[in-house]
Amino acid sequence: MRYKNLFLAAAMSVLPLAATINAAHAAGTLTVALERDDGSWDPIDTFTLTWGRIGSNIFDGLVQRSTDLKLQPGLATAWEFLDDNKRIRFTLRKGVKFHDGEDFNAAAVKFTFDRLLGPEGAKGPQQANYTSIGEVKVIDDYTVDFILKSPDPVLITKLAGYGGMIVPPKYIQEKGDEYFNLHPVGTGPFKFADYKPKISLTLEANPDYWGGAPKLSGLVYRFISEAATQVSELQSGGIDIATLVPISLIDTIKGDPKLEVESITGPDVAMLRFNNTDGITKDPAVRRALIQAVDREAIIEQILQGNGNPIASLQSSLSLGYDPNLKPIPFDPAAAKAALDKAGVKPGTSLELSFVGTDATFREVSQTVAAYLQAVGINASLKSYETNVYYTDIIAHGKTGSLYQFQWGGWTFDFDNTAYLLYHSGQFWNPYIKDAKLDQLLEAQRSTYNVDERKKILGEVAAYAADQAFEMPLYNGNTLYAINKRVKNLAPTPDVRFRFVDVSVD
Repeated sequence: MRYKNLFLAAAMSVLPLAATINAAHAAGTLTVALERDDGSWDPIDTFTLTWGRIGSNIFDGLVQRSTDLKLQPGLATAWEFLDDNKRIRFTLRKGVKFHDGEDFNAAAVKFTFDRLLGPEGAKGPQQANYTSIGEVKVIDDYTVDFILKSPDPVLITKLAGYGGMIVPPKYIQEKGDEYFNLHPVGTGPFKFADYKPKISLTLEANPDYWGGAPKLSGLVYRFISEAATQVSELQSGGIDIATLVPISLIDTIKGDPKLEVESITGPDVAMLRFNNTDGITKDPAVRRALIQAVDREAIIEQILQGNGNPIASLQSSLSLGYDPNLKPIPFDPAAAKAALDKAGVKPGTSLELSFVGTDATFREVSQTVAAYLQAVGINASLKSYETNVYYTDIIAHGKTGSLYQFQWGGWTFDFDNTAYLLYHSGQFWNPYIKDAKLDQLLEAQRSTYNVDERKKILGEVAAYAADQAFEMPLYNGNTLYAINKRVKNLAPTPDVRFRFVDVSVD
């Protein structure tokens, strides 16, 4: 069954009900649907973008990113590199208070990073992003130095993420980590009000926010995992923003005069990676032939309905290190068949394609890829897994098929974040590739702070990986979300990590 039909069937069961509901919106309150509840609101406990979409309104980092992806001051008003880039000095913003009334100062910054890099931080996934920091030194109440134990030209960018958001020392010391997980306190534009696990999280405006009081009186995040249900709730007035939008329902949403859809270039890329250590995919020539056998542009046009772009490497055009001159291997089934024959791959040879079974879009992509491979004599059997099992066990322990689904967001908008974790030997997400040249290139770009030099090396990484055909790059899917037109002044945001300071509702 086509992806479109799957979601139309699901939608038909809920849309008539939605159409009969005329829910009143709470005055001054905006409601957002997110697909999951991370269960803890501590910045060090998760790496998911859904957490970042909430946490970015409760907490602040030293650095922020604007909607056009430019870095700008946050709780630090300035920073400078000293001692041949071995030390970064941050000048901190004065007059800022946490939601519980305690002062933000250098001691809070030191506490945050000591905690992140210590035993508590080791329990979560964020610590690994900040291990270049050897020590945080308080110079005075509003000046701190980060002493680096290894070069990290992406550190400032990482600080605009959400693992290093600043937390309140006194509050955590008095209440404890477990209480903080469920009753977060930050310096952000909205304050914690109520949490109903698996149902909703409610925030209220922080009138004393250093960046100016929000125009909204409150935010409600509802946890709705089904895309069709999010759309139903959007149509009924139960939510104002749907962050899961089935491609099959885009035209339906656009047909509602109260609603609109955003479809913009985002950071997410989808691929099929190869097991390059076993079977026929151990041979680079075979891997290139399999890439040639699949029409990725047809997948973008027919399954994504044009809401995506072809990719030659594992990054979107928003990524630092993106090379527009690197072109995808073209679709050429005749050449693919000839190359497979030359490599001694017999018609009817089988391989396994592993993917996440709950991902309806990628299920159809996988089925389509299998059909293309069948046309050149390769029988691809599809094997699906539950999401957590797939990412924490199957990939991490090298138990995938010859081809396996992988999607990556590149939250730093810097190719280093993708390339190092997916290509460098021994990394958690890289169970198969061990390549000395790649390791050398990846380490070289981390050792320089010259942006042009980093771009050059990252371009070499992408070109080398493409030449070795370590994966079949499929597409950069557009960021899709739908909003009620009563929402005003919401700037398009590629990672849907909205900060609602200047947003209002009618």
